[in-house]
Amino acid sequence: MLTELSNVRQIPGEPRRRWFSDRDFDLIVWFDKDDVIIAFQLCYDKQKNEHALTWRAPSGYYHNRVDTGEYHPLQPKATPILVSDGVFDYLRIAEAFGQAKSEIEPRIADFVYEKLLEFGTPKGGGPTSRSG
Repeated sequence: MLTELSNVRQIPGEPRRRWFSDRDFDLIVWFDKDDVIIAFQLCYDKQKNEHALTWRAPSGYYHNRVDTGEYHPLQPKATPILVSDGVFDYLRIAEAFGQAKSEIEPRIADFVYEKLLEFGTPKGGGPTSRSG
């Protein structure tokens, strides 16, 4: 069940953000000065093969794999980065998010859930990945 982290660091000059987390998901949501959602990033499958779906107004969706930086033998761990990768199984993730969102403020949870489902529509771009 996703719960909100307290004392999330706010970066000067960037929009305000809120962060929610559980075993399977991290959800970061950005707001404009009027408290309107302008972007979110949903990291999923955190335990194995982590990916991230990012949505930003007005540019839309980006789907990436999280490269943890741990794959180089005999070298120290590198900084995790997002890399282009694969098709986004929006129905599976929407269903899992739907089960995990009950502790999140409804306007945020519903917004993210609707955007997950919208990904599979012509408006959302269809069930293929976009990366950027």
